[in-house]
Amino acid sequence: MGTPEPSRAYAAPAWPLRRAAGLARSCHPGPVVAVTAITGALGAAAGLHGARCALLVAAVLSGQLSVGWCNDAFDARRDAAAGRGGKPVAEGRVSRRAVWTAAFTAALLCVPLSLACGPLAGAVHLTAVGAAWAYNLKLKATALSWLPYVIGFGALPAVAALTLPGRPGPMWWAVTAGALLGLAAHLGDVLPDIADDLREGVNGLPHRLGPTATGLLLPVPLVAASATLALGPAGPAGPWGAMTLAVAAPAALAGLLLARTWRKAPLAAAAVVAAADVALLLVRGAALV
Repeated sequence: MGTPEPSRAYAAPAWPLRRAAGLARSCHPGPVVAVTAITGALGAAAGLHGARCALLVAAVLSGQLSVGWCNDAFDARRDAAAGRGGKPVAEGRVSRRAVWTAAFTAALLCVPLSLACGPLAGAVHLTAVGAAWAYNLKLKATALSWLPYVIGFGALPAVAALTLPGRPGPMWWAVTAGALLGLAAHLGDVLPDIADDLREGVNGLPHRLGPTATGLLLPVPLVAASATLALGPAGPAGPWGAMTLAVAAPAALAGLLLARTWRKAPLAAAAVVAAADVALLLVRGAALV
C-alpha cells in the first residue's frame, strides 16, 4: 500500500541470521555464482589446476561480491522509493552501512587475490572490477552504460589465460567473444526495467534506444559472439561450433518474430544463444592461449 518508508532501507534488522541472509541476497547471488563458476571452468579448461585455479576463483568471487554489494547499497534509496521487492536493503532486512562495509571489504580482498594471479592478470581483473564499480556509481545512467560490461566480460578469458604458468596472452577471438557477450548481458539485464529506470532518472544506452530497439538489437552481439567463437580459432569450426551457429541464428530470428506477441521473446531467445555461446567458449578453453 504505497511505497515503503525510505527509513526502512537504513534500519538494521534485530536478528543476526536475518541480517546475514539479507547480506547474502543483496550481493546479487545469481550473477556472482554464474560469473565465478564460468571463469573457474574456463581456467580449468585452459589448463589451470589445483591452487592456481582456486586462486583465480577466489579473485573473481571477491570482485563479483564487491560489485553486487556496491550496486545494492548505492541504489538503496531508489529501490526503497520505488517499492522494489527482492531488495534486502530497501526492505530493511540489512542496513545500508553493513552492505557498504561488505562491498569495501570484498574489494580490498580482491586486490591481493587478483595480483597473486600475476601482475598482468591482476591489473586486467582489477580494471574490470573498477569498471563495474564505475557502472554502479555513475556510468549506468549515461550513454557509456555498455562499456563496463564489455570490459568486464572481455577481461574474463584474458584473466584466465594470464593466470596460467608463463602468463600467455589470450587469443583475440576469446576476448572479442567475451566482450560481445558482455554487451548482450547489459542489453538483456536492462531490457525488462527500462520503463521503471526512466522514471527514476536512469538513462543508459538501452534507455535511450527504447525497449523495442533494445529487444531487436539484443540478438546481434550474441550471434556475433557465436560466429567469433565458431570461426575465430584456426581450423574448421568442428561439431560444437557448427551446432552453436545452428542454434544461434534460428533462436535470434524466433525472438524477433515473436516479439510483437510475447514481450520477453527477445530476452528468452538471448538466453538460449548465450547458453550456447558460453558452452562453446568452455569447449574452446584448451585453445584459449
